Amino acid sequence: QVQLVESGGGLVQAGGSLRLSCAASGRAFSTYAMGWFRQAPGKEREFVCGISGNGRTTAHVDSVKGRFTISRDNAENMLYLQMNTLKPEDTAVYYCAAGSSPIYLQNTAYLRRKANYAYWGQGTQVSVSS
Repeated sequence: QVQLVESGGGLVQAGGSLRLSCAASGRAFSTYAMGWFRQAPGKEREFVCGISGNGRTTAHVDSVKGRFTISRDNAENMLYLQMNTLKPEDTAVYYCAAGSSPIYLQNTAYLRRKANYAYWGQGTQVSVSS
């Protein structure tokens, strides 16, 4: 089992940047696929970015490609989301999530599927003003 705690959210102007962090506790962090999801008011929680346990495979939703970068530090049990050129439509609560499966299964389709993530953090608010 793994516990997840997000940090780094806040209020930023359009065009600005934020870096979200997710601290994971528990064993075998490097075996978990990790993802960032977001939920805006009145909308469903949606996939943003994902990364495989070994960091070799990543996936992004089209709306953030070229702006958001997901990374992980397995030695420190940390997951990151660097968000650049933020837009008002990026405003949401951002959640860190972990999914347990063999590494060879953690392809882009796997990373995009919300049902594959069993563990979730409490979320951090990101607000982008125009």
